[in-house]
Amino acid sequence: MKTLLEILENDSRITAEQLAVMLDKEVGDIKKMIADYEKDGVILGYKTLIDWDKTEREYVSALIELKVTPQRDRGFDKVAEKIYNYPEVQSVYLMSGSYDIAVLIEGKTMREVAYFVAQKLAPLEYIISTATHFVLRKYKDKGVIYGPAETDERGNCL
Repeated sequence: MKTLLEILENDSRITAEQLAVMLDKEVGDIKKMIADYEKDGVILGYKTLIDWDKTEREYVSALIELKVTPQRDRGFDKVAEKIYNYPEVQSVYLMSGSYDIAVLIEGKTMREVAYFVAQKLAPLEYIISTATHFVLRKYKDKGVIYGPAETDERGNCL
């Protein structure tokens, strides 16, 4: 049986009434469970996943890998905190492998992303090196498969 959290993660628009039926619980119990999860920081927020490529919005996404010197007494936490406070930053992950931290950012142009890396990230004293990878197309994100690429009348991708 799916749990309340699994169902909400898949569709946060589902109502407490629908959840109660699915989980064979009282509506009031479901509402209390959700409120408790929110209060305890288990549920951190509710987001809508949008395929921005189907809109007029101009943007570029990039994954930036960082080699980092851990900070005394705080390890990578202080570094991550400094980075995730930039508004351009969408996600920050501590990683295993060749790089220590992965940062997902969005900007209006590649130049804007390059500027962010060169002027804000690279100069930080604990950043040893960076590697920037631009996202060219999303096929699947957060478990959702994106539709096919738009094509012109000749069948070429736009």
